[in-house]
Amino acid sequence: MSKEMISVVIVEDDEDAVNIYKQFTNQLEYYNVIATASSGSQTLQLLKVIQPQLILLDVYLPDMNGIELLREIRKEYRGIDVIMITAANDTNTVSEAIRGGAFGYLIKPIIIDKFIATLKQYDVVREQLHLNPLVNQENIDDLFRSNNKVKSVTGIKQVTYPKGIDKHTLKLVRSKILLMNNSLSADEFSQLVGISYSTMRRYLEYLVSLDEMEVEVVYGSVGRPERKYKRLIQ
Repeated sequence: MSKEMISVVIVEDDEDAVNIYKQFTNQLEYYNVIATASSGSQTLQLLKVIQPQLILLDVYLPDMNGIELLREIRKEYRGIDVIMITAANDTNTVSEAIRGGAFGYLIKPIIIDKFIATLKQYDVVREQLHLNPLVNQENIDDLFRSNNKVKSVTGIKQVTYPKGIDKHTLKLVRSKILLMNNSLSADEFSQLVGISYSTMRRYLEYLVSLDEMEVEVVYGSVGRPERKYKRLIQ
């Protein structure tokens, strides 16, 4: 029997964030983003039509708090799991997310490796619960244990990269970034490094997640706001 796909709905009002989450989620095997919503009301209307296995949920939505939405989802759709992705790091919000049964809680700006690891861990837990009708205490401990571990061999940390990030290209990008002191757009960086805009944007967002770069949103007189990237490492 083939493994069931994990359908995902992203609830986030930041279009750039939606695109990043969607890109990295769809790159994972057995994951498929089937819809997005930018508000709580949109989400509740959407769930009347489709019920995904997983929702990636922001706390700060334009019409309601994500914790309130989590409670509504829990009341009406017990079979849907939720991973919170938010800038909210106060203990009250985190506590309410735990009480609401959130599978995970990721603080923005997200670390791509952690984002991917959390989705993979969700897949593992879901698969084990599906395959095993009974579990012992050791199995339960494994299911509830965090997957935030550093793999090592003979005490040396092994660096792993998310899908779509090549270590050689990353080295090139970092070397070019070190030459720049001012903020540049993804398009300007792509011309500097000599790679496509979409590839450059992916690497820039990855470096932002590692706290090696920061993003500044610049509002011009015409058109959409532009994201400018500046290095934090010296």
